[in-house]
Amino acid sequence: MSVIATLRTNIRRRPLWMNGLMLFCIFMAVLYVPWDFFFKPVAADEEVWFGILLTGWWAKLTEPLHWAIYAAGVWGFWQMKSWMHPWALVYTAQIAIGMFVWSSTDERGVGVIAASAAALPFIVLCVFLWRGKSRFGGIPGQGEEVNS
Repeated sequence: MSVIATLRTNIRRRPLWMNGLMLFCIFMAVLYVPWDFFFKPVAADEEVWFGILLTGWWAKLTEPLHWAIYAAGVWGFWQMKSWMHPWALVYTAQIAIGMFVWSSTDERGVGVIAASAAALPFIVLCVFLWRGKSRFGGIPGQGEEVNS
């Protein structure tokens, strides 16, 4: 099977929104986080966890964790690993909480109503991930059986 055929077959295994999440993980793991880690000056570095803004060295020290999460996301979505269902959901919920907390508490934030609007797309993704549980369980012939 050619590389293009393999890509097409794999992409057809999941809905568009899930492919979008996988592509986002690829972008973050391959381009953005390495650039952020290796080239962004420490003084300009910022990372947000649960809505708490980390800057400087604290931000730089947590970037490898973001890198690992996105790399695991690439692998987990590509292989449709069973562990992706709870962890993709948990991480997306953490982003929703973080968007709300940061947007409503940071000086650059926008207030509670706009914070709710900022969190809403991630809450919707949580619903999609929750409902997509049956899709996770591996790709047949690649180590895990698909759940029925």
